[in-house]
Amino acid sequence: MSKAIHSHHASATVLPAEAPAGLGPVKIGLMAIGLAALIAAPMFIYPIFIMKLLCFALFACAFNLLIGYTGLLSFGHAAFFGGAAYFTAHAVKEWGVTPEIGIIIGMAGAALLGLVIGFVAIRRQGIYFAMITLALSQMFYFFSLQAPFTHGEDGLQSVPRGHLFGLLDLSVQTNMYYTVLAAFVIVLLVIWRFVHSPFGMILKSIRENEQRAISLGYSVQHYKLGAFVMSATLAGLAGGLKALVFQFATLTDVTWQMSGEVILMTLLGGIGTMIGPIFGAGLVVTLQNYLATSDFPVTIITGLVFMVCVLVFRRGLVGEFYASRLGRKLGFEHRR
Repeated sequence: MSKAIHSHHASATVLPAEAPAGLGPVKIGLMAIGLAALIAAPMFIYPIFIMKLLCFALFACAFNLLIGYTGLLSFGHAAFFGGAAYFTAHAVKEWGVTPEIGIIIGMAGAALLGLVIGFVAIRRQGIYFAMITLALSQMFYFFSLQAPFTHGEDGLQSVPRGHLFGLLDLSVQTNMYYTVLAAFVIVLLVIWRFVHSPFGMILKSIRENEQRAISLGYSVQHYKLGAFVMSATLAGLAGGLKALVFQFATLTDVTWQMSGEVILMTLLGGIGTMIGPIFGAGLVVTLQNYLATSDFPVTIITGLVFMVCVLVFRRGLVGEFYASRLGRKLGFEHRR
């Protein structure tokens, strides 16, 4: 009997203890090159464009934390992204708080929304979960349309960027850019640490075999809700930064199309990879930016790119590279 109990506890320990992939010299070198490129980018590329890309990449990474590592498909992440944009913009413009306090207020609002929506949605699975998140997100959209503080279809405009910590003037483009970049890098480190923590390992075990995780005594609902709230909070950070970068918050950020865009970005890059959503966001934002002034319909071109990627790159662009012989040789592994 004692041997059986010991075996049971051993299984419970082993299940989530998937060893994280080490950061070999190739990975460290690539990260260093990428960071150096982002630091130097404003000297060659329009800073507003890169800041938009970083905000959406951050949004996609937050969404990937939920779908890629927990296996939950949400159709309502625009509520957290756009809601935080409204909360941050209102706090900075109407209450006169500093930008960092405004962003914290936006993240807190997104976390609260995530707690409420997640508490209702995680009781269902699969398409039912996705539809509940979509329905509740649409409810928040109509709230944003009617609420006085959002100014309806006009949105919140002329939002001041202010001074970060009372010292750094964010109205200076360079200061704003490196603030966004610093937040982006910090969040990537937080997500990496979270994914490779014991909590993250349990989320992966829930994704792979929920019933087995339940049988081993894990409170699956609590872990799902925790992941949902964290994903919502980080999506809120992306929305708050976007509101400061563009100095406005509008209904566009809370529409169901925005939820569709972040799903598209994550699928294109590769679900369950750290940098896949970044590549996906970069591809979508670049297409939108350069096709906006052309005669080509942006949505059709984006749809065609998505179709090609789904048919040819089943795991996403980065996921396919990880699964390729070169990717495996360099030490990458697609764990999805």
